[in-house]
Amino acid sequence: MILKRIKLNNIRSYENAEIHFPEKSILLWGDIGSGKTTVLMSIEFSLFGLQPGQKGSALLRNGKNRGSVELEFFIEGKNIIIERSLRRGKSVNQDYSALTIDGIKKEMAVSELKSNILNIINYPAEFAKKTNLLYKYTVYTPQEEMKQIILEDFETRLNTLRHIFGIDKYKKIRDNTAIFTARLRENIRKKEGMIQDIESKRLLIEEKNKIIHEYNTKIKEIEAKLLLKKEGLEKIKKLVIEIEEKLEQKRDYEKEIEKTKALLAGKKEILSNRILEAQALEKQIEEIERAVIDINELATIEKNREELLNKEAILNKKTLELSGNINAIKKNIADSDKLKEQILKLKLCPTCLQNVDNDYKKNVIKKLDDDVENNKELIESSEKELSDLNKILSNTKKEISDIESRKNELLLLKMKTDSIKEKKERLNEINKSRLIIEKDIDFLNKHITNIKESLLPLSNIHALYEARKKELDSANDELKAVEIEIAEQKKEIEFANKEILLLKQEIAEKEETRKKLIYITELEKWLASNFLSVVSNIEKVVMLKLRGEFSRLFNNWFSMLITDNLIARLDENFTPIIEQEGYEIDYSYLSGGERTAVALAYRLALDQVLNSLLSNIKTRDIIILDEPTDGFSDQQLDKMRDVLQQLKIKQLILVSHEQKIEGFVNHVIRFKKENGVTVVSDEEDLKTKNN
Repeated sequence: MILKRIKLNNIRSYENAEIHFPEKSILLWGDIGSGKTTVLMSIEFSLFGLQPGQKGSALLRNGKNRGSVELEFFIEGKNIIIERSLRRGKSVNQDYSALTIDGIKKEMAVSELKSNILNIINYPAEFAKKTNLLYKYTVYTPQEEMKQIILEDFETRLNTLRHIFGIDKYKKIRDNTAIFTARLRENIRKKEGMIQDIESKRLLIEEKNKIIHEYNTKIKEIEAKLLLKKEGLEKIKKLVIEIEEKLEQKRDYEKEIEKTKALLAGKKEILSNRILEAQALEKQIEEIERAVIDINELATIEKNREELLNKEAILNKKTLELSGNINAIKKNIADSDKLKEQILKLKLCPTCLQNVDNDYKKNVIKKLDDDVENNKELIESSEKELSDLNKILSNTKKEISDIESRKNELLLLKMKTDSIKEKKERLNEINKSRLIIEKDIDFLNKHITNIKESLLPLSNIHALYEARKKELDSANDELKAVEIEIAEQKKEIEFANKEILLLKQEIAEKEETRKKLIYITELEKWLASNFLSVVSNIEKVVMLKLRGEFSRLFNNWFSMLITDNLIARLDENFTPIIEQEGYEIDYSYLSGGERTAVALAYRLALDQVLNSLLSNIKTRDIIILDEPTDGFSDQQLDKMRDVLQQLKIKQLILVSHEQKIEGFVNHVIRFKKENGVTVVSDEEDLKTKNN
């Protein structure tokens, strides 16, 4: 990975700045507090976001609500740009994040971006949710933090180094194995408890088999009894069937009697009706024979009737004419009264338009009054005549009605006389049918008597049926009781068989548990006695190899930085040991420059070991040293040139305020603060310039 540029917006002392990083060695030079460390923090923030325990307020410029970092770098032929922003709310949080690869930009969540970056630089995925120690100890570690790891207690230091080297897995394996073996032992105890009753289960199966044998023997005895009960039941059923047939026969006889009685009643009713009809016919014949019809009287009546009808027609005509005349006279009277009123009101003659004389009016009115009086007399005489005519007409109509009544009586009598032959024939038919019906009645009476005689032997059949039915019900109950007893015995056998099946399943499961118990016991013994010792030995071998290489590299770098007769090595706890003429010198008694040299040598040795151990990580080409010469003498500063040349790395970034370091690098980026804002300026390639 080679850094190309970083763009800062409202990050700590930066308002808006863009810094370009060339390859080879770069010096970030400036006074303390000028903003050099901010650049290093921003690079780490771009790559991994806020680390556990790190607050966004440590990066966002005071008084600003938004800030952002954009980092561009080159890795394995790909151009990568990372964008992250911070936003101030109740607290400062990460807001926007995006990843651009070869010009293709994709916005993504903070966690997703970190996972993508770890994948790009080929860091283990375990660092996705942890502080990225691998980056700190291979790329950038603040010098004070490197001194801190040297001063920490050996156990903390060992755990940190185990984690960095990736060999804390051996400790995790031991811890997990201890947990696993403890669970195995617990499992062994459970399984031992699970199989301890296996023999008692087998004995229980034997007992159940004995019980089943006893039940089967008892069932055979009961089934023999059941056979006898069934035979007795069949006999009773046959008797009951015979009785039911006789009962059915009795019912048929009784139905036949009822049917015959109904026929008999019908015949008697018909006979009674025939007798009544014959009596009525005899009476009618007698009356008709006594009656004498006068044919001449009928003709006279018809003639008188015609004359009266003619008379009635003439009277009706006269009545109508007279009524019409009366109405006409009444109309004339009304017209005269109306004309009289008009004349009384008349003043001018409608013809000559002259005044009408009163005498003339009186003469005309008098004439009208005379006409009215004559008409009234005429009406009175006409109405009297009309009244007389109506009386005559009423009498005529009564005579016509009387004649017609007599005529109808004579016609009816004639009809009766004409029908006497039919009545006598009907009377003969009725008498013949009476004889037939009487014979039928006699036959039906005899038939009823015969059926009743047939019913006498069946009079006690109901009592016999009830007795046999009780016997049948009792036999059925006894049979059911025996069948229930057999079913209960079979149910017990079925239940016992199920219990045996369950017991066999339990025994089979316990046998499987026994096999697993043997395997688990052997596994627990192997893990406890063999595996843990192998893991411990592997860890020791790996740690010894790493410590040897680490110690050798540490001594090499330390020797390059320190000219005195000091020898550096690491003890078994990776603690730096400084010796002079065979005597150990405590770290606290070293000078400031010597302590810095120890920390720098430790840092460079650790970086080399990690890059060698993790050869696939993509940050091997860059290293950042933060104030690596703090407290160095001029002689040590001169030695720093040799150290930098020995690093042989594509991109080296140094942070320092030492002027002398400028001659050791290819490029200088200068930082200064003006009115609280960092201003950045860079210089051309120094080595090219010096040449």
